[in-house]
Amino acid sequence: MNINLAVLIDGDNIPAGNVKEMMEEIAKYGNPTIKRIYGDWTKPHLSKWKKVLLENAITPIQQYGYTVGKNATDSAMIIDAMDILYSNKVEGFCLVSSDSDFTRLATRLREARMQVIGIGEKKTPNPFIVACDKFIYIEILKSRDNEKTDNDDEDDDAKTSKKPSVDKITRKEIHLIRSSIEDLSDEDGWAFLGDIGSLIQKKRPNFDSRNYGFQKLTPLIKSIGEFEVEERNAPNNTRYKHIYIKNKENRRSGRRNK
Repeated sequence: MNINLAVLIDGDNIPAGNVKEMMEEIAKYGNPTIKRIYGDWTKPHLSKWKKVLLENAITPIQQYGYTVGKNATDSAMIIDAMDILYSNKVEGFCLVSSDSDFTRLATRLREARMQVIGIGEKKTPNPFIVACDKFIYIEILKSRDNEKTDNDDEDDDAKTSKKPSVDKITRKEIHLIRSSIEDLSDEDGWAFLGDIGSLIQKKRPNFDSRNYGFQKLTPLIKSIGEFEVEERNAPNNTRYKHIYIKNKENRRSGRRNK
């Protein structure tokens, strides 16, 4: 379902770069019918946003800082979000910020049955991350942009310097996948990968295969070596394959990979 989304950006807390990639990412989840960015546009450090806003049809909302140490931008963004919620014009929100101050807003929107997608840097506090249905790190989008640049770049040194850093798959991630399989598996231990991905997302909103250098969940799971993977014909349609996964039996005998 292609839902209508309200995209609200904290201009004081998000870098201007990679906005194009960010909007492309948002388009995967719905139609961004409302696009607003909040900040005090009289401040010089926000001037670099001007070209980006024009290119992506994002409406700037002026919010003066009334007193030192108080973030009026956050308040303006929260008030607008509630106005949009009650207008019944959208079915979801995309909150772009690395600020934990939006944790309660994300929770309130989800209570109203809104789909809430968060986008921010890896420094984003965990309370805001888990308050969203899905949370996407800006660093992933930067990495994708770098890969595109590298393909057109003849300078090997430049390519090396732009290689994205990725997180290491730890026992914590492996346990998350294992437990999710156990939660959804049939009597033979098999579970449909699509259902596994959805459950993992609910358990950990910031889980994304791209964080670990994989574009999709299937190659990530195959790389771990602790799961069986099987392709099956989709019901009533042999043109498409469904992926099923299963925990390997060696776990039961205590021979776990280190």
